[in-house]
Amino acid sequence: MSMLYPSTGTAVSRPRTAAKTAALWSKRSLNFFARYGLLMLFFAGWQVASSVGWLNPAVIPPLDKVVLALWNGVHSGALLGDISISLQRAGLAFFSAVIIGIPLGLFMGQIRPIERALDPILQLFRQTSALALYPVFILLFGLGETSKVFVIFWAALFPVLLSTISGVKQVDGKLLEMARTFGAGELTLFRRVIVPASIPGIFVGLRLSATTALLLLIAAEMIGANRGIGFQVMNAQYNFQIPLMFAAIFLLALAGLLANSILVFLQRRLCRWNPRDQ
Repeated sequence: MSMLYPSTGTAVSRPRTAAKTAALWSKRSLNFFARYGLLMLFFAGWQVASSVGWLNPAVIPPLDKVVLALWNGVHSGALLGDISISLQRAGLAFFSAVIIGIPLGLFMGQIRPIERALDPILQLFRQTSALALYPVFILLFGLGETSKVFVIFWAALFPVLLSTISGVKQVDGKLLEMARTFGAGELTLFRRVIVPASIPGIFVGLRLSATTALLLLIAAEMIGANRGIGFQVMNAQYNFQIPLMFAAIFLLALAGLLANSILVFLQRRLCRWNPRDQ
């Protein structure tokens, strides 16, 4: 009788393991369709509507033609140069905004008189459209790369700057009092309390800034460029290469999704102590 127990236990455990695995896959599938089901339905509806003629295929081509144009453009290298130069412009402007915006925001957030004195002019500059200032930047820097990068930098600076200031101002006062009670100096207070507590707010600004940089990139390349994804969108539209135009738009969307995913990953790594970011 004793020899029957191991076989009985094994026979029982295997169905239980299989049931748990099936339940896990079922849960993951439900989560996947709950998150991406509407997007998949949108793309499927696009393909069907354009293929059967509910939408004008000359204006909104079927999705398979857009994907084919994207593949041909990337595989042949026709779009790779445009992708590279667009990423260089947006990346340079974004990292310049980060290098200037975060330190300045940390400084202004701690020194309230300076923040109150500079806030009106910052709000004025923030509410002034960067595209409206683009002709001014062209007059100052010419039609070259400098004016394009600067207009993107100008628009990307304010989200990260103002979010950093807000993050510093929202640091819990009890944390500061407790750190001072334990004898923390101002430098230690800044490094160990203020900067870590401000990181969630800073990353909100970084994500907004990255999105803004891509939006201004397209506008800048549409107005005064002969290379780049924005130029490719306009050039394809002028030549009535509509699938290629949508392919370039998809590339921009993918670049934005990739940038956002990287920032979300970094935020989760740096903010493990914050359950909201997990």
